[in-house]
Amino acid sequence: MINLNLYGWNEELNQSKQESIYKALFHGRISIVHRTCYEVIAEDGTFQCELTGNLMFGKSNFDLPCVGDWVIFQQFDHNKGIILDLLPRHHVLYRRKSGSVSEKQAIASHVDKAFIVQSLDDNFNLRRMERFMVQVVQEGIQPVLILNKADLDYDRAFIEEEIRQKAHQLPVFFTSIHQPETILQVRNTIAEGETVVFVGSSGVGKSSLVNSLCGKPVLLTGEISTSTGKGKHTSTRREMVIMEGAGIIIDTPGVREFGLAVDDPASLTEMLDLSGYAELCRFKNCTHTNEPGCAVLEALDTGSLPQTVYDNYIKLQKEAWHFYTSEHEKRKRDKSFSRILEEVKKRKPRL
Repeated sequence: MINLNLYGWNEELNQSKQESIYKALFHGRISIVHRTCYEVIAEDGTFQCELTGNLMFGKSNFDLPCVGDWVIFQQFDHNKGIILDLLPRHHVLYRRKSGSVSEKQAIASHVDKAFIVQSLDDNFNLRRMERFMVQVVQEGIQPVLILNKADLDYDRAFIEEEIRQKAHQLPVFFTSIHQPETILQVRNTIAEGETVVFVGSSGVGKSSLVNSLCGKPVLLTGEISTSTGKGKHTSTRREMVIMEGAGIIIDTPGVREFGLAVDDPASLTEMLDLSGYAELCRFKNCTHTNEPGCAVLEALDTGSLPQTVYDNYIKLQKEAWHFYTSEHEKRKRDKSFSRILEEVKKRKPRL
């Protein structure tokens, strides 16, 4: 018998299940998503489950189950099932779907913390970290910065100066799988029943970190590339594993580009440390681009606001507004189409 409390099951989720018409059936948490089926961890073990037609064709792509979701399913055979209902999600990590303007993709759900992993080689990029952080904070998930491969030869003073302005916004850990004490420090921050998702670029060592945190090999890892000196990309899917005596980890494949799916572009000023200046602007709706009395631009002119920070803010702001307006227009079109369908249904057929 599996104790689902260790996988994050709680009273709030139980109350949500009681509101479902399928409350008498089994419930479990999705650990792996395959192309056509889902691995679901339940009290009686792991089940290979498929979706009902209503769920498969009645939901948008980003509403389909993802790793971390809690579902209700009907069992058949000894280890198979049909997913009938999806319990309400909380703290979902989204990203903009590749090649799309306004579609978003669910990466993981019911997430408490997001470990943003960068390696201490030429992968380190503060602006890339801010991109992940913006999306994470938007969903009410606590960001944590993991600077991995600390056994490499790197300029620690330079790195610490780079992250100095961010240190008050998120915890920072320097880690190496060859330095067990650094892994233990991270492990101690993950409580029992807590869910942590690992995100970052390919080759930064996410899977090796997960294995070290679990104290045993639970995920595949690749050898170091002889041509680049970096770890080879091994994770090809999002996968959930449990740490003995601690919480749950969701590993994700490395991404080259993490597109923002932000519903509140105005929140970027606070996330990117511009709110202290923005509050002093003459106009409340200041865009911080060309308005008179803009305190952000004044800080930029005096040098108190670094040009790189401002440039990244403008870049992310444009991307966030583009997604927001495209999504808003899409919703308007969907509502308009729904009203047309309702009117068609109400029309009486001619005799």
